[in-house]
Amino acid sequence: MAANSSLLLRKTLKSVLNPSILASLTSHPRRLSSVVTAQTQPDGPSSSFTFSADGDKADDRIYVKAPSPKPASASDPSSVTMPMAFMTGSIVGKRFYKQVTAREADDGNGWTVMLDYRTLKTPAKRPLKLPTLALAKAIAAEWEYQQTDGIRPFTMPLMKLACTALERVPLTRPKIVQHLMKKFSQDLVFCRAPEDNVLTSDVHDRQVEKIDPLLDWLKSEFGFKPVLYSSFFGGKQDEGLVKAIENLLKNTDDCELAAIDAMAAAAHSLVIALGIFRGRLQIEEAIELIRLEEDFQVDRWGLVEGGHDVDIADLKVQISSAAVFLALSRRI
Repeated sequence: MAANSSLLLRKTLKSVLNPSILASLTSHPRRLSSVVTAQTQPDGPSSSFTFSADGDKADDRIYVKAPSPKPASASDPSSVTMPMAFMTGSIVGKRFYKQVTAREADDGNGWTVMLDYRTLKTPAKRPLKLPTLALAKAIAAEWEYQQTDGIRPFTMPLMKLACTALERVPLTRPKIVQHLMKKFSQDLVFCRAPEDNVLTSDVHDRQVEKIDPLLDWLKSEFGFKPVLYSSFFGGKQDEGLVKAIENLLKNTDDCELAAIDAMAAAAHSLVIALGIFRGRLQIEEAIELIRLEEDFQVDRWGLVEGGHDVDIADLKVQISSAAVFLALSRRI
């Protein structure tokens, strides 16, 4: 029996590491065409490469082209701008670079990633200026491990989180905080299985054992005891607790809020995301709490191959990548 379990685990891990399966987890549902067209100007060669799409149509093709003629400027370095499809698509074009490095930004404020001699930019053509060298090296490693036949955004979660922190968070910070607080009353850790029901009493006991320590931490950290409920529609939390959580979110920097938002979305729990943010939970502990009820059913009825195992792998990628991004973005 142990040998069969070991064989099943190896097959599962092999299938999860298959790029085609990873693509199905995070890629956009529609197929994206990836065409690279090189264009040169008669004036002479140019070292500036820009990924762009037709502004009038929903065009996911990638063009490598020289910039329009303009006065030369010493402060206008060669760059690589990723297409908007990078945030949602599968393969966005063949690998066009040989070497990836991380170096200090030209203005000395932050760190950048270089693809050969080209500076990497975000889909909105913002400089990919990262707060720490550690994060820049980690994102450089994601680019270094891209295969020659195509750039796969779904294998670069740190790059995606960096683009979110640099582009989406500064423009939509109030909406992100509002959305997180709107879901707070329906947080996963506040929902408790009925104790007096024979079908759910065992789940209740496991929740008491695993989740109550996190709730005790929440009370000691913010000074208010959370309200538990058995309804899927949630319940109303103490106004003082709500205000304390909201103030914490408002005082985060862009990288922190991007990581918290990503973890809360994957976990269906802002409390678990804040537990990782404050150092109360490790990655494996968080995943155990997120999957507590589902793992209970798996223990009772068995694991569905191609279903539960893929869900677990996807959750691990989402939580661990956001947690790593959070840690690497912090200036020590």
